[in-house]
Amino acid sequence: MSEIKDFTETESWVVSNTLKERWGGQEIELQPADVEIRMMPHDRELTTCPALFWQVGDTSFIIVKTGERAYRSQFYYKGFQQYGTGKSEFDDIADCVTTLLQVHADKEAERQRELENN
Repeated sequence: MSEIKDFTETESWVVSNTLKERWGGQEIELQPADVEIRMMPHDRELTTCPALFWQVGDTSFIIVKTGERAYRSQFYYKGFQQYGTGKSEFDDIADCVTTLLQVHADKEAERQRELENN
């Protein structure tokens, strides 16, 4: 299997600008990382993939590049509070980050309602 290339400048720019739009111009630091994942659920071997990681408040976010124009994403509050988008893989980085942020906003609204009801 060929090595998965790092995020391009354009891909990183798309993520960075989408985050600025979401958080009112606030500069969010993107941290490049490498992660090991199973490409398919039944795989025994792990594949090293490039990732972009960032944190806002108590939420951590990650987008993993699994191939040319192939991305996975999730956010989490604690190790056991992990959330995906409901879509296993995206072929467009803008769609990936936008969907991730929409799901996060929905979860934040749900958490706020739970706090208000308790």
